[in-house]
Amino acid sequence: MEDAKVTKRNLLMFPLGTVGRDMVYNLVTSYLLSFVLFTHKLTAAQLSAITAIMVGARVFDALNDPIMGNIIEHTRTRWGKFKPWLVIGILTTSLVIYLAFNVHLQGWAFVWFFGFIYFMYSIAYTMHDIAYWGMVPALSSDADTRNRYTSRATLFAGIGGTLAGAFIPMLTAGKNTLGGNAVTAYGRVALIIAILAPVFLAFTVFGVKEQRSYDNDPVPPISFKKIVSTITGNDQLMWIAMIFLIQQIGNGIVMSGVGQTYIYVEFGYQGIFFTAFQMLGMVVTAFLMIFYPSISRRINRKKLMSILMTVSVIGYLIMLLPGLFLQTGNLKFILITVGYMLANFGQYGFYLIMMISIMNTVEYNEYLRGTRDEGIVSSLRPFLTKMASALTVAIANITYLVFNIIEYTNGIASLEQSANAGEITAEAKAEAITSLLRNVHHSQTTGLLLVMTVVPCALMFLSYILYMRRYQLDEDEYERICAELAARRA
Repeated sequence: MEDAKVTKRNLLMFPLGTVGRDMVYNLVTSYLLSFVLFTHKLTAAQLSAITAIMVGARVFDALNDPIMGNIIEHTRTRWGKFKPWLVIGILTTSLVIYLAFNVHLQGWAFVWFFGFIYFMYSIAYTMHDIAYWGMVPALSSDADTRNRYTSRATLFAGIGGTLAGAFIPMLTAGKNTLGGNAVTAYGRVALIIAILAPVFLAFTVFGVKEQRSYDNDPVPPISFKKIVSTITGNDQLMWIAMIFLIQQIGNGIVMSGVGQTYIYVEFGYQGIFFTAFQMLGMVVTAFLMIFYPSISRRINRKKLMSILMTVSVIGYLIMLLPGLFLQTGNLKFILITVGYMLANFGQYGFYLIMMISIMNTVEYNEYLRGTRDEGIVSSLRPFLTKMASALTVAIANITYLVFNIIEYTNGIASLEQSANAGEITAEAKAEAITSLLRNVHHSQTTGLLLVMTVVPCALMFLSYILYMRRYQLDEDEYERICAELAARRA
């Protein structure tokens, strides 16, 4: 009875904690590059340097994830091994994101500052991200209960990301821009999110009770060799890591900035357009967030993936064809948004399935090697997400350079700076931006559209094929392993 009460409370307190974290993640992952482009005039060399910094920092961050996971495995305190890192990480992250959006430098001085602050963000966010998701295996080893924790956490993560995605564009571009310009607006938004993130994570820190069976285990040494051997010694973890990386690269392209830039240059520099596009694309995923545990009890993962793959292909076609052949207008925007809803529904379903697939390799690791190593195994998900994020940043910036989109972002940035300095009014700024965007050539918008449809669809299909052929821990095999482990413990 007591365990049921604890589980019920944990199922509320654990997912609540990630609402603010995912506001931070959405702000940095989806809007930091837009903030840079639309508030700073950059040469091709400076944009290339920022691209190199973002890619380098995210690769460093990704490599740092298993190390952080190993440090967490080494941690023993009266508060457990996860919660201290939740607190340290979220407070540091809040400070860093406030500085990132509120220090007004230009040119190479900004590039140097950006490099420092971005690496600091990578370190700070890793602390609480690895600790948060590493708690899932420590909350339950029951497959259905773990599905509930994962789906609820991703539901609340989606709520946080959706709230950020809804308000950030509206408050930073168009008629509702805070302070009348993007420079001021992004600074205020960052302050609000920096406050909300630790407030929400307090629900997890103070409200969740974990299973601390690890307290009686010997403290493992912090060892890079241990990290490598845990990952390479688990064949199913290796395969799902590769599959997840491929899928996440494709899944992240639209929200890397390419989608926002396409909407702005095609339909106008109004945040409400991108808010509608993104919100509707994310709202449909709520169905999976809520009902995935029920669906997973009725449809096995590989069959579900086939359904989701079909839905996404239809969605990408609905995005692509009107984008190529219809004139700019309401019908074109509606069709592209509907297409994105379907495409994102399938992509998000893939994400949920792969989250579970990675977590299930914890028991497989114990079955093979006698140790669970939750911290190291759990660190693979954010590790891979950040590696994918590094590559999507590179794809986005290469797209801007190849199709000369930077010419227009620099023009917008110059006008935003003038409005921030009080040299022109918000109304004059809006009129000048509208005039500027009339010069964007059809071939440039077509290039953006191809990058945000064809490339993600191809990568998703590749991940689907590999999952079907190489991932072996289906529902029956996982249950067999859990039963074998239970027999060993008995």
